[in-house]
Amino acid sequence: MKDYKHFETKAIRYQSDQSYNKEHSVPIYATSSFLFDSAEEARALFDNEIEGNIYTRFSNPNNEEFITKLCLLEGLEDGVATSSGMAAMFLSIAAFLEQGDHLIASRAVFGSTHQIITQVLPKWGITHTYVDTNHPETWESAVLPNTKMLFLETPSNPGLDIIDLELAGTFAKKNNLIFNVDNCFATPYLQNPAKWGAHLVSHSATKFIDGQGRVIGGAILGNKELIEKVRFLNRHIGPSMSPFNSWILSKSLETLAVRMDRHCQNAIELARFLEDHKEVNWVKYPFLSSHPMYEVAKKQMSQGGGMVSFEIKGGIERGSKFLNNVKMMSLTANLGDTRSIATHPASTTHSKLSDDDKMAVGITDGLIRISVGLEHINDIIDDIDQALGKSEI
Repeated sequence: MKDYKHFETKAIRYQSDQSYNKEHSVPIYATSSFLFDSAEEARALFDNEIEGNIYTRFSNPNNEEFITKLCLLEGLEDGVATSSGMAAMFLSIAAFLEQGDHLIASRAVFGSTHQIITQVLPKWGITHTYVDTNHPETWESAVLPNTKMLFLETPSNPGLDIIDLELAGTFAKKNNLIFNVDNCFATPYLQNPAKWGAHLVSHSATKFIDGQGRVIGGAILGNKELIEKVRFLNRHIGPSMSPFNSWILSKSLETLAVRMDRHCQNAIELARFLEDHKEVNWVKYPFLSSHPMYEVAKKQMSQGGGMVSFEIKGGIERGSKFLNNVKMMSLTANLGDTRSIATHPASTTHSKLSDDDKMAVGITDGLIRISVGLEHINDIIDDIDQALGKSEI
């Protein structure tokens, strides 16, 4: 491949090699297995003496194209495509930790990641400590002799907390920890954690990478040595991405830059509108100067992303009424779509958490999360404004 300098060109112009048909768009390799020319070739493939495809659970040309393209965009060497974002988060941890190991994680992580850390890993004797993302000076006290990994999510879901990746990278290096970052909200277009020392970068490709609510998928990227451990686990437990989903996601990467530009443009305009709204207590958006980590966000992100969180006055009842009164925006368990999506975490996605656990990750009763879509910004603002008015108690 030519050494293209710009993100957009890399995302569009990298493709798998053409077949003899000279196709312009890469076909879907809908096959469970691949042929061997001889018994010797089969043996060599299984012994990793030569590269090639054996079985789609192991590898597939569509999966390889998607991962190679993501590696180019994140600035990393190798990767594995998984059946879902949560499969990626799980494998990125489970491939490296074993009984007796300890994990440090940012407290503000996605709900299912929290369940893996607190409910699944302890079954295998893996312990954890959550650290306060706003007070990194306290992280050293969390390091134990058996600590092996630092797992962070920035910007966080749903509170949009920002973690200083440069500081985190220095901390991980000092303590000889594998530095693992969930980069779902920012995407490789807005943020590259590897620049700040991350060893592993994980994605829920279901969100902004797909961008149209069509397929589920995930990815784990890193250097070749680390990814070999992920590949081994993925190969033998089987959460591999389907060729069709890889094909969709690889094509989606071609439009990621132009879509994220509009997501970010709409999101900052919405955030500024909400800051002045009489029915809103506060607004969280990384590129608002009122965000407590605004300067850090500006340092490590090129734009603020497509997510906006705010607190509506009136608590949980008012938040539920707000959802019932939106007209255009979707109410669905997803984000990163072309269509704007509204969520009230306290009554839906995080309703099972205790009050203390909700407050620990910044989920107040009135918190509303908006995945800002690609509709005209005036229509997005009008819908939210009328819903805020009708939800008055």
